[in-house]
Amino acid sequence: MPKIRVTRKFSFEMAHALFGYDGLCRNIHGHTYHLEVCLLGEVKYEAGHPKDGMVIDFGKLKGIVKSNIVDIFDHALLVNSLFPKDSIEAFQKATERLIVVDFQPTTENLVIHFVKILQQELPSNVSLLSMRLYETSNSFAEWFAPDNQ
Repeated sequence: MPKIRVTRKFSFEMAHALFGYDGLCRNIHGHTYHLEVCLLGEVKYEAGHPKDGMVIDFGKLKGIVKSNIVDIFDHALLVNSLFPKDSIEAFQKATERLIVVDFQPTTENLVIHFVKILQQELPSNVSLLSMRLYETSNSFAEWFAPDNQ
C-alpha cells in the first residue's frame, strides 16, 4: 500500500521570555505561532465507509491538535522554571494563563515538547512524520521523524 502524507496548519498567540538570555528575548514578548503537523499513513480503502479514501479525517486531526496544543498554549505566557520564585509569582498575578516549563521556551524546545504530546495522542494507524513551528513568518524549527530514529 502506498504511504501518503497529510498536513494540517494551525495558528495561535503565545508569549514567552527566555531566562538568562543575552538579548531582547529575555523580556516577555509574544508571537503569532504557526504550526504544521504532517502525518504519514495508508489511505483507507473501504467502499461505503464514511472515511474511505482518507489517511485520517482532517477534523479528527484538528481536534487532537486543538485540544492538546492550541487550546492550552493559545494566549498563554510560557516561562522557564529557572525564573526566581518572586518573578513567577508576579507572572501569576499578571496572567491567568501562565505555563511554567522545565526547559527554555525556544521554538526548538517547543516543537520537541509538542511532538511528545502529539505522539501520545495520535491513532495507531498514522505516525507523526514532521512538525514545523514558525515563530515568525521567516523563522521556524522543524522536527522530522527520520532524523530522530
